[in-house]
Amino acid sequence: MAKPKVAFYWCASCGGCEEAIVDLNEDILKVADLVNIVFWPCAMDFKYDDVRKMKDGEISVSFINGAIRTEENEEMAVLLRQKSKIVISFGACSHMGGIPGLGNFWDKESIFESAYGKSCPSVDNPNRIVPQERWQVSEGELTLPKFYNTVKSLDQVIDVDYYLPGCSPEPYLTMNAIVKLLSGDLPAKGTVLAPAKALCDRCSRSETKPEKLSIKKIERVATLQPDPEKCFLAQGIICMGPVTRFGCKEEGDGRCISANMPCRGCYGPPPGVKDVGAKMVSALASIVGLDGEEEMKEEDIQKLMDQIPDPAGTFYRFSLPTSMMRRKRMTSEEN
Repeated sequence: MAKPKVAFYWCASCGGCEEAIVDLNEDILKVADLVNIVFWPCAMDFKYDDVRKMKDGEISVSFINGAIRTEENEEMAVLLRQKSKIVISFGACSHMGGIPGLGNFWDKESIFESAYGKSCPSVDNPNRIVPQERWQVSEGELTLPKFYNTVKSLDQVIDVDYYLPGCSPEPYLTMNAIVKLLSGDLPAKGTVLAPAKALCDRCSRSETKPEKLSIKKIERVATLQPDPEKCFLAQGIICMGPVTRFGCKEEGDGRCISANMPCRGCYGPPPGVKDVGAKMVSALASIVGLDGEEEMKEEDIQKLMDQIPDPAGTFYRFSLPTSMMRRKRMTSEEN
């Protein structure tokens, strides 16, 4: 009996999700015994034409990580959808847009101006030359993929069957998903293959959270050494645990919490949360005050919020493209 065919592909991301596959360690040998990897260009010598020549639906499962930033990302996502029975959105960037999605606060023109023009002393580009999609040379025409104004999550471009969240997904979740999918015991389409509870529900520090939590000053781990036993929010440090799905560690607290760092929100929303950033702002608004004894004046609340140096990057670090606002409004045509 032929082994199921599996593909792995990397769109716009840092490459950490590719490392997450390698992080299976000896379990990757079990995967190799269970499946036939027919496309993994990051690790093996595969070509796009190898996929184009396959029959529709020939690939059993494709794991696609990274957001959709360029024309090439979209082309390959569409192609793998056509050739695959099941597509898994793998990792935070594919799931919600991730860190690349923060580019939606700008557009192509401003991003190129920053990267190739005025970014830093290390850029030696006095003529402000930027990449061109087409350029004629003596040998013929050179082309680059179109760079889109708007970053999208995978399911904003193609139909997605399942989601494996995280930056990057934990190896135990990846292995569980592979075994479950290959067993034929499939969950409902659209299922996020991670625990449904919020991180706060599993965090050991929850026991230290006061019954009436109140924040009167926003602190940062850059300027304050957090108490490793105490709830981050109770210390005035913004932690996305209340609005983030658990799963970043098989046992105990999450990865960041275990390292005495607040949750950043990479595993996305638990059930019932539509917009991670809006929900966290709402949660934070309900606990600002002076020792819980009196309401803060509007100007005091504004001063408190001004202590957050990057609100957008804090509350929408991984989820801007899938949020209700999706991106900053543009005057130019969006794509």
